[in-house]
Amino acid sequence: MGKYTKEDILAKADELSRMIADTEEVDFFKKAEAQINENQKVRELIASIKSLQKQAVNFQHYGKFEALKQVEAKIEALEQEVDEIPIVQEFKQSQIDVNDLLQMVASSVSNTVTDLIVESTGGDVLRGETGSQVRTSPGGSCS
Repeated sequence: MGKYTKEDILAKADELSRMIADTEEVDFFKKAEAQINENQKVRELIASIKSLQKQAVNFQHYGKFEALKQVEAKIEALEQEVDEIPIVQEFKQSQIDVNDLLQMVASSVSNTVTDLIVESTGGDVLRGETGSQVRTSPGGSCS
């Protein structure tokens, strides 16, 4: 019945994945990540945050809630300091850009498949109804 197998589709998906991985958005993401990993200040701040997070878990486990509040405040201050570093801001924006690209591709595939199904059944794309829905619904013909 079908013209394509799952394997055919997965091969095309792999090709599309490679195309996405070779975009400016992904390239910028990789460069920004490398710059973050090479940035001594960012590494030190992240190490401090991780250490404080471990302390927070211990304080919570032992019911030391006042100490936990103090550590959480320190963590929040350090996270804010990290977020204010320009390369971190660029990295976060690059994550958003790559995610937007992926969402756009997923949405495009989904919408196109839906429209093709509706069209192939003689349906109404504007109403999103397949041909069988159009034929059986009251007022199914053009009003």
